[in-house]
Amino acid sequence: MASRPSREFAAPDLDLFSLIFWIFLCVGGGALLGAFFQPDAWFRALSDPPFAPPNAVFAPVWTVLYILMGVAMWRVERFARSVPARIRARRAFLTQLALNFAWTPVFFGLHQIELALVVIFLLWIAIGVTFYLFRRADRTAGWLIAPYWAWVTFATALNTGYAVLN
Repeated sequence: MASRPSREFAAPDLDLFSLIFWIFLCVGGGALLGAFFQPDAWFRALSDPPFAPPNAVFAPVWTVLYILMGVAMWRVERFARSVPARIRARRAFLTQLALNFAWTPVFFGLHQIELALVVIFLLWIAIGVTFYLFRRADRTAGWLIAPYWAWVTFATALNTGYAVLN
């Protein structure tokens, strides 16, 4: 008689699938948007804030941040102590991710600097909520989100600089 695999045996496969899913969602979504909405002549004609980094910095930074975000969400899915905590954290994560993904087409596609500033401000708040919920669900997940929150703080200042100068 064949024995069924135990739950402990099956769990790593699900964990790996979940990890790949969250990382792919974050990195893939960001890469897709980056491919469709690249800095164009409009952007190159803008006056840059004095603290604006070279454009080449953004892709590697966002790639690392998206990976950290995916790992953080995976940890929440895996280690949250209760289903309601996991659901609240997932909703917050998906909300901030939607705002994150909305910023690029608003700024680079629609050329709406002020509207992009509203989006990034809402994103900053949503990341704060996500950080709080992630820390409650899994401390490590919360800290994995912290560099993202810091970068979006900088990006908000950068967006503000573009709005003021242009």
